[in-house]
Amino acid sequence: MRTHEDPLTSTAVRRRTGRATAARTTALTALVTAAALVCAPAATALTPAAATHPCGTPAELGRSVRHLVTHDRIAGASVLVTEPGTTAPCARWTATYGTADLRTGRPMNTTDRLRVGSVTKTFTATVVLQLAAERRLSLDAPVERYLPGLIHGHGHDGRRITVRQILRHTSGLPDYLDAPEWEHVDRLRYRHFEPRELVAAAMRLPRPPKTWHYATTNYVVAGLLVHAVTGHTPEAEISRRVIRPLRLHDTYWPGDDPRLRGPHSHSYFTGDSGRRVDGTAWNMSFGGAGGALVSTQADLTRFMTALWEGRLLPSAQLGEMRRTVAADPDRLWPGARYGPPGDGRGLPGAGHMRPGARVRRKTSVEPAQPRPPVRTRAERAGNGQRDRCRVGTIPVPRAGGEEAE
Repeated sequence: MRTHEDPLTSTAVRRRTGRATAARTTALTALVTAAALVCAPAATALTPAAATHPCGTPAELGRSVRHLVTHDRIAGASVLVTEPGTTAPCARWTATYGTADLRTGRPMNTTDRLRVGSVTKTFTATVVLQLAAERRLSLDAPVERYLPGLIHGHGHDGRRITVRQILRHTSGLPDYLDAPEWEHVDRLRYRHFEPRELVAAAMRLPRPPKTWHYATTNYVVAGLLVHAVTGHTPEAEISRRVIRPLRLHDTYWPGDDPRLRGPHSHSYFTGDSGRRVDGTAWNMSFGGAGGALVSTQADLTRFMTALWEGRLLPSAQLGEMRRTVAADPDRLWPGARYGPPGDGRGLPGAGHMRPGARVRRKTSVEPAQPRPPVRTRAERAGNGQRDRCRVGTIPVPRAGGEEAE
């Protein structure tokens, strides 16, 4: 489901493990979820919810989901496609393939909890923009105003980086996950990290060479901005302002607990020995406001729908999410654009599950385009070379058996 090559994975991890893919939607939300590595796939399930008459056969949707497992070598994948605000019988589709747990062989599904990785950034961006709407911070103010002394060294200067640049990944900050210690991610999986510790690690790295550089560092800083302005942790503010009001009952911050509560999909990575390792248990404090949330596809659909319907942000701040900048095509794909996570025209908030996970996720909503196509992108990396292995179009079926072109 992922999205950006902006995952929570280090360059070294990406070289070693590879990655796979994401779903994109518009006026509806689609989320591809997956755990990693080879498995014997379960039968495909493709189900129109509550359909009372023929809806057509979205064969490409099933083929695309199957491709993630059989070609991109991940354990399982699922897609939930919904069109909010309609009672049409084909307004909701699900597709699954593969397994959620390689040990038990439990089939993949669309109801499991999962680590949503960098989709967390969309929640954080929403709260930062709420604070901007409340005039408690300014998007064009330097980070130094709110977090004096945090960003400095190796050419990094918080006096010259604005809050807006933090949200857009145009700050010029490196990703702390590219630090040498993340070469051996399995050694760090149960360790607690403080946000300022993560930023300090990034400050020891050189500036990236390009203007746009995806770095989870930016959203750890965004979380610290929320804390500085409100006096509360970003986890507390996001829960108070977003999770509880929207009744996202399956969405929560795991803290230092490496386990997932309730039914959940597993994920896997390749350890130092080259063997497959179950990477589901992980202390996600290393992701914090940039990647720690646990949720479900249904909860993310509710969140994104509320966001784009204007129930979380005033129109001016929602407009900020639609103002995008050109992203690095080498890291994403030609023509990709990025705004504060949530923008459906470029790269919405999404992310890898954790270092080492061979999973990419994306969730996006783009209003005012009824029944648009859902696109998937699967990318794999091997021996340091990125290989775009697939770009497919998933037709979203219309009522009456017609498919959207």
